[in-house]
Amino acid sequence: MSEKAEQETAGGHAELMDRIYRHQRYIYDLTRKYYLFGRDKLIAEMRLGPKARVVEIGCGTARNLVRIARRYPDAELFGLDASQEMLKSAEETIRRAGLSRRITLAHGYAEHLSPAMFSQSEGFDACLFSYSLSMIPDWKASIRAAEANLKPGGKIHAVDFADLTGLGRLGQAAMLFWLRLFHVAPRVELLQALQDQEGANFRLLPGRYAFLLSAERLKI
Repeated sequence: MSEKAEQETAGGHAELMDRIYRHQRYIYDLTRKYYLFGRDKLIAEMRLGPKARVVEIGCGTARNLVRIARRYPDAELFGLDASQEMLKSAEETIRRAGLSRRITLAHGYAEHLSPAMFSQSEGFDACLFSYSLSMIPDWKASIRAAEANLKPGGKIHAVDFADLTGLGRLGQAAMLFWLRLFHVAPRVELLQALQDQEGANFRLLPGRYAFLLSAERLKI
């Protein structure tokens, strides 16, 4: 794909996200807690070292960044999102939590991730994808960008929808219908690519509802 085509695709996705979340952002955290499972478990298991630098790719309302900041008091945090609308909510969430000095936000696309987006030059100790890979158009390029900006020994952490097959035929169909309303689609190819990674800590939640992943390197 040409650079111009990539920009047009990314720009169209950003516009779509803004349309979806222009109003939903006000109730996002209240509603998503009922079906975005595994986020807090992954955060607890990140085991960040002293003064770790963490970026969440697709940070949304900054709900996760605030949780990380409170669990790891000396971590330096960054949030990237393609939706300007969601970043408005993120800024307000961070301000209310009194964490404006510890969390830096930027508007941009996952596949273009770099410390320079946050006026930084140093890489990250951890890159987090929380239910964002199922929404990012080019998830492979996004993972590669995350890897490219990790410090030596840094890790990629991800939680996202699996294939939902353990919910039964009706349960799976109902969940897929619900997710399509928000332009979310569990990706079988993503699941297959990640569960076969050598050396990765990969787990499925009950019902094959979601997966959790932590890995230093991914072959994508």
